[in-house]
Amino acid sequence: MKERKDIYLRAYVLYFGFLAGMIWVLYDTVKLQFKDSDPTEFNVSGQKEDRIPTRLAKRIPRRGEILDANGMPLVTSVSFYDIHMDPTVVKQKIFDEEIGELSIGLAAIFPEKTAREYENRIRRARRLGQRYLLIHKKATNEERKQLRDLPIFKLGRMKGGLIDTEETIIRKRPNGEMLRRTLGYYQDNSGREIRVGIEGAYNDYLAGEMGEEIEQKISTGWKKTGQIVREAVEGADVVTTFDKEIQEVAHAELERQLRNQNARSGCAIVMDVKTGEVKAMANLSRLEDGNYAESYNHAIGTKEVPGSTFKLASLMVALEDGKVNLNDTVGAYGEYKFYESVLRDSKANGYGRITLKKAFEVSSNVISRVVYNAYKNEPQRFVDRLKSYGFGQPLGIELAGEPTPTLYAPGSTMWSGISLAWMSIGYEVQQTPLQTLAFYNAVANGGKMVRPQFVKEIRRNGELVRTYDPVILKNKICSERTLRELKSCLVGVIENGTGTALKSAYFDIAGKTGTARILNSDLRYGDRGEEKYQASFAGFFPADDPIYSCIVVIAAPSKDIYGASVSGTVFSAIANKVYASKLNYHKAINENNKPKKETPVSIDGNRDDLRTVLQALGVTYESKKPSEWVRTAAQESSIAFLERNLSKGIVPNVIGLTAKDATYLLESQGLIVHLKGYGTVKKQSLAPGKTIHKGGFVELELEP
Repeated sequence: MKERKDIYLRAYVLYFGFLAGMIWVLYDTVKLQFKDSDPTEFNVSGQKEDRIPTRLAKRIPRRGEILDANGMPLVTSVSFYDIHMDPTVVKQKIFDEEIGELSIGLAAIFPEKTAREYENRIRRARRLGQRYLLIHKKATNEERKQLRDLPIFKLGRMKGGLIDTEETIIRKRPNGEMLRRTLGYYQDNSGREIRVGIEGAYNDYLAGEMGEEIEQKISTGWKKTGQIVREAVEGADVVTTFDKEIQEVAHAELERQLRNQNARSGCAIVMDVKTGEVKAMANLSRLEDGNYAESYNHAIGTKEVPGSTFKLASLMVALEDGKVNLNDTVGAYGEYKFYESVLRDSKANGYGRITLKKAFEVSSNVISRVVYNAYKNEPQRFVDRLKSYGFGQPLGIELAGEPTPTLYAPGSTMWSGISLAWMSIGYEVQQTPLQTLAFYNAVANGGKMVRPQFVKEIRRNGELVRTYDPVILKNKICSERTLRELKSCLVGVIENGTGTALKSAYFDIAGKTGTARILNSDLRYGDRGEEKYQASFAGFFPADDPIYSCIVVIAAPSKDIYGASVSGTVFSAIANKVYASKLNYHKAINENNKPKKETPVSIDGNRDDLRTVLQALGVTYESKKPSEWVRTAAQESSIAFLERNLSKGIVPNVIGLTAKDATYLLESQGLIVHLKGYGTVKKQSLAPGKTIHKGGFVELELEP
C-alpha cells in the first residue's frame, strides 16, 4: 500500500512540475512577443531595452523642383539607391540553381566586378550568415528596375534577399551651366545656413518636412528596418518666371560674344516690361582654362559704374525740371574741362553744333556740360531728383546678394567740384545691371517702376500654395511728356546714333549704348594702353509697344570697347531670336482675310434638333409644314426642310440619317439594328416601304 502511495506521489510531482514548466515557457513567450511588438519602446539613449540596438533616424523628404514658367525642370531631385542583399533567406535549391545567372546579371548591370567575383562574395556572405551584403552604391532607378527582374532577386526581399530601399536624393540641373548661379544652392553647415539664389531664398518651401524611421544595428553599421514612425512631407515646387527658350538664347549669345572678345565676364537680363518677371538672366566669367562658366551672379551682385546708359536718367532730371529742351543746341567740340579734369568724346574733334537730342543719340559727353551748367548752383536738387527715381536704393529682390547702389551727395567726403559733371554721364555712381535695367523698364512701362521678380508661384502636388503678384515700387517716375521725349531719344540712338548697326528689319528697338572705364583685376586703373572698359547696352523692344526690356553688360573686352559693337550686338541677337520664336509678335496669316459666306453642308435628321443647330450657327432655313423627321437640301443661301414620310409598321427610309437617328427610328419600330462602318446611312438591308416583322434584323452601311 505504501509503495502505491509513493508511485502516485512521484506521478503527481512529475505531472505538476511539467505543467509548471509549460506555463513558465508560455509566459516568457507571450512576454517576449508583446515586448518585441512595440517598436517605439526606447531607453534614454534612443535604443530599445534588452534587444538588438535600434535608433530613430531622419527620413529625408524629396526636395521640391524648380521649374521655368512653362513647367520645364530647371532643378530636379534624382533618386539613387544603395543595393544590398540578404543571401541567407534564399532556399538552398534555388540558390544553387540560380546564383550563377544572378551573378552574370549583376556583372552586366554593374560591370565594376566580374560575374565570378559577385558569385564568390555572395557565397561567402551566405556561409558567414551575413545579412546585409553591399552589392552597389547609388544605383539609378532604371538599374533598380533591372535588378528586380534578375534570377533570385525577382522573388522579392523575403525570398530573394534583395534590399533596395535605401534611397539617396541628389539635386540635378538638367541644363548644365545655364542659370547655375541664379538657381543657387542651400547648405546647412552645423546650424550655419548658406542661402544662394532661388534654392536658398525659397528653401522653406523646397525642403519639405523631415520624417522618422527606425534603424537597426548590424555588424557593418546601421540599416533601415522599414518601420516608419512619421512619414516625410515632400517639398513644394517653385515655379519661376524664367522662360527656358529665352534663357537659352541669352546664354548662347552672351557666351559667343565673350569668347569672341576674350572678355573677363558678362551678363544679360531679359525682363517682362509690364510685370517685371525676369525671363532670362545669364552670368558668365572666364575661367583659368579660357572657358566660361556661371561662377558669379554679376547681374545681381556686381556693382559698377554704368557709364553712358546713365545719361538717360540725367536727361530725365533736366527735362522734368524744365532746365533743357531736346531742341536746344549745344557745342559738342570733343573736349569739356571742369577745373583740372577733362572729359572727351569718343570722336576726337566732336560733333560740332548739334541739338541736345542728337548729343544723346551719338552719346556725346557734352551732356556733362549741360547738366553742370543747369545744376552747378543746386547740385542737391539733381541728386534728390535721381533718388526720387529709385537711384541709390536697392530694389529689394527676393534673392540674396544685392548691394546698395553708390550715389554720392553734396556735403559727403566723396563729393567734389567735378562730381556733378562726372555723375551726369555715369561716373561717381555705381549700381548693378539689374538696377539699371529696372529704370529702363520703367521708361518702357509708361513710368511705372516694378520690382524684378524671379518666382511666379509655389505648388505642392499640383495644387497652388502661393502666388507672387507684381510689386510696384513707384506708380509714375516722371511726366508723360518727358517719357515720350525720352523714348524718341532711345529710338533715335538706333535710327541716327551709336546703335544704327543694330536696326532690325522687323521691329523697332529703343535703347542706349554705354562705355565706361573700369578697374583692372588689381583694382587699379591701367596705364595708357592698359585701360579696361565695360561695354553695355540697355533698352526695350518693340519700341512702339514694348514687351521685353533687356540689358547686356560685358566687362574688359579685348578687341573692342564700345557698347554698340560689343554688347549691342548681343542685345540685337536676343531681340531678333525672341521676336522670331514668339507668336504674340506675329499676326495670323489669314487675319485680314474675310471668310466666304457659304451655306454649310446639311444632313437629314430630327426637325427640332436641326432647327436648334442652324439657329446657333446663324443659318437661315425654309420649313413648309415638315414632319418630325426631315430630309434637307442646301439652297443658295439657306437650308430647305423636306418631308420624310413615316408610317407605323412600314420600314422607314433612313438613308442620309446619322447612325444615332436611324437606330432610334428602326428600333422604335421593333427591329434589331446592326451597324457597319461609321458616318451617315448609305444603304439599308431592308427596303423602305416593306412591312415590318417585329424582331426582324436590319443592317445599316455607314459612310463618312
